[in-house]
Formats: sequence, C-alpha cells, structure tokens
Amino acid sequence: MITLSTGIDEARLVKLLKDLVKIDSVNPSLVPGAAGEAEIAEYLREWMNARGMKATVTEIEPGRVNAVGVLKGSGGGKSLMLNGHTDTVGVDYMTIDPFDPKVEGNKLYGRGSADMKGGLVASMAAVDAIIEQGIELRGDIVIAGVCDEEFASIGTEHLMKDMRVDAAIVGEPTDSNIQVAHKGFAWIDVVTHGFAAHGSAYKIGIDAIAKMGHVLIGLEALQSILEEDQHQLVGPGSVHASIISGGQELSTYPDKCKLEVERRLIPGENREDIEIEMQNLLKSLSEDDPKFKADYEITFYRGPMEISPEEEICRLLQEESVKNGVEPRFVGGSGWMDTQIIYDKGIPAVAYGPSGKGYHGAVEWVDLDTVYHAAAVQAEVIKRFCA
Repeated sequence: MITLSTGIDEARLVKLLKDLVKIDSVNPSLVPGAAGEAEIAEYLREWMNARGMKATVTEIEPGRVNAVGVLKGSGGGKSLMLNGHTDTVGVDYMTIDPFDPKVEGNKLYGRGSADMKGGLVASMAAVDAIIEQGIELRGDIVIAGVCDEEFASIGTEHLMKDMRVDAAIVGEPTDSNIQVAHKGFAWIDVVTHGFAAHGSAYKIGIDAIAKMGHVLIGLEALQSILEEDQHQLVGPGSVHASIISGGQELSTYPDKCKLEVERRLIPGENREDIEIEMQNLLKSLSEDDPKFKADYEITFYRGPMEISPEEEICRLLQEESVKNGVEPRFVGGSGWMDTQIIYDKGIPAVAYGPSGKGYHGAVEWVDLDTVYHAAAVQAEVIKRFCA
C-alpha cells in the first residue's frame, strides 16, 4: 500500500466508498425503472453539510439529481471543481452482488466501484483532509456529484450553465495517469427512399434497402480515409453502422430504409466536418444513380477535447503524483467524458483517477491503493492551486 503523508484517513475512505457502492444509482435512461441518483445525491448533501460545505441538490428531471457542495475560501484565490458522476450502468448480468461491496486484498468490488464512485471518493477524501487539517485557502473548492454521465450527461450540462471555476478535475478511472484528450462522437440517422410496389413490379419498385447498401460501402471507404489521420494520443477517427431497419413484407419493395451510424471524432474535428462528410457521400451516390434518394440527420453530438499538458492543473497533478511515488503519463481516451462539457466553457479540465477493471462488466472492482493515491495527490493539488 502506498504510504501517504497528506492526512488521508484510509479507513474513512474505504467506509465512504462502501457506503456509495451500497446505494443503487443505476441510470434509468439505460435501464427503465432503475433507481436514479436521488438517494446518492442526498447522501452526498448530508456528507458535505456535515463538513461545513454549502451543499445543494438539484433535480434536473424526475429522479435525476445533482449534489454540489462548495467549501468557500477567504477570497482572491483560484477555484477548483472536483467532478464525478454518481450514476452507474445496469447490474442484471453481474456475477457478484452489485450493492454489497467486498474488499479482497487491495480491491473493492461492486457496481460503480471503479466507474466512478472510487474517483469521486478520492476527491471527497482529499477535501475531507483539507478540512480536518484546518488548512485555510483563498480559493473555493467545489465537489460536484452529477447525474446521467452514462447516457446524455444532463447533470454536468445543467451544472455548467452557471458554474464558473478556474480548473476542474473529473475523477474518471485513468490508471493514475492524466487524461488531457479524448474523442467525441456523433450519432447520425441516414434514410434512403425507395418506391413501394408489388414484388413482381421490378420496373416500378425502387428498393430502399438495396440503395442503403451503397451507403454502407461509402462508409467503409470513409473509414479507410479516417485511418490515415492519427492523433498522437487518441488514434484515428472512426465510423461504423450500428443499427439498420427497413421493409414491411416479403412481397413489397421497401420504400424506406433507416441506418443508424456512429462517427467518432478526434481533437481538431467538429460537427461541421461530419456535415460535410455526409453531404459529400450522399451527393456522390446520387450523381452515380439517379434513383438514389437519401437524407440524414445528426441526432446527437458531443465534441472531442484536448488541453495542453502545460496547463497549471496538469503540471500540479504531475508534480504531486511524482512526490507520492507514481510517474504519470499524459494520455488520451477513446471514449467521451464530461470533461468536454467543462472544457467547452473555457475551463481547463482533465480526467484523473484510480485504476480498476470491469467497467460495465459482470465483475467490477477498483484498486484501493490507487484511490488513496488519487486522494493524496488531489489534496496537495488543492493546497497549491487554491492557496
């Protein structure tokens, strides 16, 4: 176990993490009828109030709740937000009891232990240590326990309508590395239009499903092009066909076919790039085939992000991690995180948290040594950033 000198109470940290894992906070947008975040938000509110923080809970949609606490500084210092999502994915397929946290060696098991109640607890333990030691800071510290990151991130999106801080750490599991970049994504509906007719009327009917085959070939060609542009931290962009539907009955030409597509973006790409790609693809297909008719719609979009490792928050995390015995790397992620919503407001935001396995899996666990380490590092970063 890593030896800490920052006042982190290890027994308290483990109890806090167990308490949070015991609370069912499965995202109801993923699993209809699931618990949501109301109970865990109330727990966080009580925990923050008990430590003299000004805590509020905000219900964004029924049962979808943020809990935010502020430890006010004396004034004139920089403010830091420690952000973590409280929702989890479903549990029906788990082979362990999801809400009965067990510690075996340095691993704590349970749903959300790694993704990402462990990271949230590291941030809470860091602030707890600051308060227990009576350290006075000029800047404010914000703890934000947000809902719905696993689906549409309505929690952080709502939070950032009014929140203004000088930097943010999102405690997602990063294996004790500092994640400064990640991919974005777009969900796209493509619809090809045919002409319904009796199955024998080949001169009249236009097969919308067959026309979609040309779109699929075009997407495959686009993937080859995307692979030529490699971002140094996150690799290339990508595109894939996810869901296809069309047709009504065997003896009728289908008049419509719908394809749901996901496009992953790398830093430097944006929504306009996706618009141009889709417009060019469909235009080229219609030029080659007068009977080809199609349209598209971007139904959901989240951008990529990248900040410089030279940002103060990055430098402090690196320096304090080294002091605590771990040399972190600056890394990128293939998945999307709430950091982008914060970054989009002009705020330097990084992901930094513990290690674990089984995110969204049948057996999930977090490495407690790395939770302690993340807490210790964040406590020291707070002292310096908010001094």
